[in-house]
Amino acid sequence: MSASTTPSSRPAVTEREAREVAEAAREQHWRKPSFAKELFLGRFRLDLIHPHPLPDEELAQRGEEFLAKLRDFVETKVDGGLIEREARIPDEVIDGLKELGAFGMKIDTKYGGLGLGQVYYNKALALAGSASPAIGVLLSAHQSIGVPQPLKLFGTQEQRERFLPRCARTDISAFLLTEPDVGSDPARLATTAIPDGDDYVLDGVKLWTTNGVVADLLVVMARVPKSEGHRGGITAFVVETNSPGVTVENRNAFMGLRGIENGVTRFHQVRVPAANRVGEEGQGLKIALTTLNTGRLSLPASCVAAGKWCLKIAREWSAAREQWGKPVAHHEAVGSKISFIAATTFALEAVTDLASQMADEDRNDIRIEGALAKLYASEMAWTMADELVQIRGGRGFETADSLRARGERGVPAEQLLRDLRINRIFEGSTEIMHLLIAREAVDAHLSVAGDLIDPEKSLGDKARAGANAGVFYAKWLPKLVAGPGRLPASYGEFKHGVDLSGHLRYVERTARKLARSTFYAMSRWQGRMESKQGFLGRIVDIGAELFAMSASCVRAELLRSQGDHGREAYQLADVFCRQARIRVEELFTRLWTNTDDLDRKVVKGVLSGTYEWLEQGIVDPSGDGPWIADATPGPSQRENVHRPIR
Repeated sequence: MSASTTPSSRPAVTEREAREVAEAAREQHWRKPSFAKELFLGRFRLDLIHPHPLPDEELAQRGEEFLAKLRDFVETKVDGGLIEREARIPDEVIDGLKELGAFGMKIDTKYGGLGLGQVYYNKALALAGSASPAIGVLLSAHQSIGVPQPLKLFGTQEQRERFLPRCARTDISAFLLTEPDVGSDPARLATTAIPDGDDYVLDGVKLWTTNGVVADLLVVMARVPKSEGHRGGITAFVVETNSPGVTVENRNAFMGLRGIENGVTRFHQVRVPAANRVGEEGQGLKIALTTLNTGRLSLPASCVAAGKWCLKIAREWSAAREQWGKPVAHHEAVGSKISFIAATTFALEAVTDLASQMADEDRNDIRIEGALAKLYASEMAWTMADELVQIRGGRGFETADSLRARGERGVPAEQLLRDLRINRIFEGSTEIMHLLIAREAVDAHLSVAGDLIDPEKSLGDKARAGANAGVFYAKWLPKLVAGPGRLPASYGEFKHGVDLSGHLRYVERTARKLARSTFYAMSRWQGRMESKQGFLGRIVDIGAELFAMSASCVRAELLRSQGDHGREAYQLADVFCRQARIRVEELFTRLWTNTDDLDRKVVKGVLSGTYEWLEQGIVDPSGDGPWIADATPGPSQRENVHRPIR
């Protein structure tokens, strides 16, 4: 096939084919234990997270030393307000971060990096992001999903030696998967990499390339056609941004995170050496998903930082602002919001630190824990920011510059709300995360009974699956009837003044109830289960709450055992668990009492125009233009806005 060959159209993909591509990219086996996987199966394996794992002493010392340097830098060199106003991180700030080693936090010291573990990397992201969320995104996109992490996991030694020293000190990297018409459905990926001698030739357009405008190195996902000597499939490549044919066509602007360098990148006949291919042909999606298993933990870190700031502002403002003869904090309507922010911040830090330490230890498979942390933190942080805006009242809606101009403290509460909104979309939207986690949560069921509900399987396959399922469920179902959660003395080591043992017993009982509900739903809907996205989302949300409750109790006991605010930690864990239990009970009710079926009917009516009359009486300010920009491969017709920082 010649290098000039380009796709005539985007790949036509059926729903089943799309699922098969996603399924093939999954890690198929569980080689290590998983707390969250066991939780969804009704088994509360507290031993997998308690006693709380701790960082290696040398790693901790190295991390604390770097945090001290980073704090001094962001306090003295970073003006978050300036970045917000100018929608750009000053070059000198980026240069300073490079000199500090912030771009090499996760890179091994033998390649010039700092060699920090996930725990201190996340603490650094939280600290930097509190000064300016755009800086947190810059550092995270570079290291969590950019060139360093895929090479660490899948690169050759030669690739690591070539690229990691650059990423540690001088070069910025970006990850390019999304296309104008491809988001979470990678089976429709249109960017191609055509083999041509010792090279591949890239053609295509990538959208929302965070760091792409300033990046020196790119991780690009492209489709290699199957041909003689080439297995083909979606494949990962490291691409030099200054290669001929690479054009950054636009620097995108957003509701929040105004300082990020996010763009549209076009590849036209870009030659990439085969030596720059990461992994084998067809491994691209597996590389992306595996990278995200820990890469997603950077988002909870930013959410923890947001919660801490929400709590600080809520505390200071609610004590200073008086209404009806007393500070607004003492009015129950406001006080309940402050309590929610405090308890939830404690829980988010517990979840993030626990999942991060588990990633560092590498004893457990944390694919579900990392996904739950991302899902839960992004949703709860958004709610906390919304509550802060409400507590601040009209001042919460006013910009920091406007507040400052009329003589008040410039509190950027509305900016926080705008900045956090993307976290519910970044690196897997909430809806996609629900489906991804649900698929992993029911993996044990599908592995033994999947053929039973697959309409394309033969009667022989179904018979064998039935026999296997019978053996599995004969052992599994009886264990869902009773457990330690029914015994009053269980988890007694979590009773110190405040009694957290009852919450852990609740988690154990509820995990079994969750597993029974999942089994009943699979029995009821069988092959239609995958279309019950509302039900699956609630199942996942219950699991997320149980995970957060477990992490909170374990963290409280850790702090108590270390003599570090243990009494207060127990109080916060208790309040959080009580709040979470209310949410869990509501979710269980909504498993079976909901409007899902009615909603589907209304949606059909909306799409068919039945309710079009309801749209009358307005004007549409969005103007003309296609819903999705044309991404036909070819030479760029636009100015290259790539802006390398040297």
